[in-house]
This record gives sequence, structure tokens and C-alpha cells, in this order.
Amino acid sequence: MGIITWIIFGALAGWIASKIVGKDASMGGLANIVVGIVGSFVGGFVANFFGMGGVSGFNLYSLLVAIVGAVILLLIVNAIKK
Repeated sequence: MGIITWIIFGALAGWIASKIVGKDASMGGLANIVVGIVGSFVGGFVANFFGMGGVSGFNLYSLLVAIVGAVILLLIVNAIKK
């Protein structure tokens, strides 16, 4: 995927994950992008650990993997902050 696609994909995944975790009000657009991109890597690692494929392009499965990874990342960050 190209850099613009990664940014759009990361923003979407990060925004949805922040809505799920309830941190949307405290996160900005750049934070959503970073959380979404890092969450894609975390989600890909978790998916590969369970024998499923990771992020493979701009499709629904990859978006779900990225959202799960971003939610995991946000929960870990919230636990560390407390």
C-alpha cells in the first residue's frame, strides 16, 4: 500500500478504535492516524499468532484486523497511564 493509503487506513482504524474504547474526545486526527498504523502492526501480529493472515491491503478484513490491533494498543496505553 502507498503512504497515502496507509494514512487514510490508519486514520479510519484509529478513529473507530478510539470510539470503541471511548477516547475519541481526547484524541486528535494525528493521534488517530498513528494509533491506526501501529494498531495495524499489532493486529497483524496477533492475527498471525492465531494462524490468520495479517493486514493485506485496503479491504474489510484488513480494516477489522487493524481496528482490533488499535483497540488492544489503546487498552494497553490506558492501563499504563493509570
